[in-house]
Amino acid sequence: MTQSPRYRWSLLRTGPLRLDGGGMFGVVPRVLWSKAFPPDEQNRITVAQNTLLLERIDPAGPGPRRVVIEVGSGDKFGPKMRKIFGLEDRCVIQAIEETGIACEQIDLVIVSHLHFDHAGGLTRRPRPGETPDWLRPAPEPEAPAGVKLTFANARVVVQRREWEDARVNRSVMTRTYLRDHIEPLRDHVTLIDSPSPYSPGRIHDRGDAPAMPLSERETEVAPGIRVFLVPGHTWGQQAIRFTDDRGRSIVFTPDVLPTVHHVNPAYSLAYDVEPYTTSVTKAWFLREAVENDWRLVLDHEPGKAVCRVRPDGKGWYELAPEEE
Repeated sequence: MTQSPRYRWSLLRTGPLRLDGGGMFGVVPRVLWSKAFPPDEQNRITVAQNTLLLERIDPAGPGPRRVVIEVGSGDKFGPKMRKIFGLEDRCVIQAIEETGIACEQIDLVIVSHLHFDHAGGLTRRPRPGETPDWLRPAPEPEAPAGVKLTFANARVVVQRREWEDARVNRSVMTRTYLRDHIEPLRDHVTLIDSPSPYSPGRIHDRGDAPAMPLSERETEVAPGIRVFLVPGHTWGQQAIRFTDDRGRSIVFTPDVLPTVHHVNPAYSLAYDVEPYTTSVTKAWFLREAVENDWRLVLDHEPGKAVCRVRPDGKGWYELAPEEE
């Protein structure tokens, strides 16, 4: 049997993001979450925007040579929004260029979902003399009149359900699916239909296993790279799994578990479309992580973003920092 391609990878920090602490912890009281994340005077906590850069070990092998997973918020916000979210000048563009690779050399981009802090970097402000790839139909305050594709030679992989929800803004937030990082992708997006972990019409309990084993719910989007649905935060949110150059199974983990402090089953985001589903998803996701010895890379963790999952001896799980 031919071995699936393996990938050398780097964790890239694409700038901090300040979000409301209550929004990031939902029903959990401030007295509890503030011990882990002391808020500022505006009740905001600072999280990370984490990206992975993958390079296939065998340059002559099948599939894309360079892959980016998640792209952060990008560079398009004006001064007002940058101040609200505590954004700095650094974004995914600088993070990738610091590795010696140009954005034009990226072959494939995979995003977990299309909220601005995960997919906004798919497009960028045009540089002087550049012609925009997409023009805004009507002016918006502080927004550029047009945008360029950040990864001009890459396909973008997203779940079809996520794409459809983003196009019509099915979200508890009114401005997180933004036209300037979605509409320009029409001819550059590959839509995936991974099977749902849940049976239609059935209400699952927290300890229930998914309707099908993970092996039947994963979709290979490139040789050795698979995605699978982890609904709750959005209905079309996906995790991304690959094998690295040391033979480890790496799983990029989206907002089902944004930081190490969200491992508790009750710690979900107020931004989730279905917080209960997040809790159910988190249970089987963590169980899979233990059984398959995954190394998780958490999308918003500002500290040690790579971790392994272990039973805590009390019927749940704990996260242990792991080397990159």
